[in-house]
Amino acid sequence: MPMFSVVILTAAPPGQAAEAGGAYVKVDGREALLRSIELFLNRDNVKQIQLAVLPDVLEEAKRKYGSHLSFSGVKILSAGPRWSDQIAAAAEKVSAEATHVLLHDAARPAVPYTDIDALMEEVEKSTAVALATPARTTLVEIDEGGSPMAYHLADRFMQLLTPQAFAKAKFVEMASSKREIHPSQLKLLKGSPLNVRISGPGDAGLAKSMLNMMPKPKLRAANPFEEAQW
Repeated sequence: MPMFSVVILTAAPPGQAAEAGGAYVKVDGREALLRSIELFLNRDNVKQIQLAVLPDVLEEAKRKYGSHLSFSGVKILSAGPRWSDQIAAAAEKVSAEATHVLLHDAARPAVPYTDIDALMEEVEKSTAVALATPARTTLVEIDEGGSPMAYHLADRFMQLLTPQAFAKAKFVEMASSKREIHPSQLKLLKGSPLNVRISGPGDAGLAKSMLNMMPKPKLRAANPFEEAQW
């Protein structure tokens, strides 16, 4: 049975504006990053959760979330400004018990538990697996000034989501190079279109709606977040 270390990133992912702060947007009263952490609690095969924040918000994050994170065993670290910087910092502290690593964008709190289950199962057969959803309409390529340049058929593209799962050795390799692995090394697993990314406060209502539409996991004992009344 694979054992997972979970790495949750707050830096903007590749291709996103650096100022995008969706991880800290409140969705129905709680920050997206807290909801993202909850996705991985109460799982017997999750041995570790790390939350990576940018250095300039580390002290504030410790003040606001430190007691709750500590109570649930979540470790907080600082690195940035890029995803690759946070991945490299987290790789140095991956649990020795972990055989695999789940990488997740803190600004994506609406992930069905069934997608996470499927991802964990699939990575036993592949060294790198990512959730993805089909593009649904024709795409228009634009230049730096925003002018249209070319059409692209939707069936040739998919939207890359998180979580993504890696064999531990593959994750360490990616962290050491500070570069994303080549797409040809990824196994794509069809994920839910409810898995939306929050880019700013205006997306909070959409994320709340997506959360309300997700399938509910089987009831288990209350997790530390519920006990602490996040």
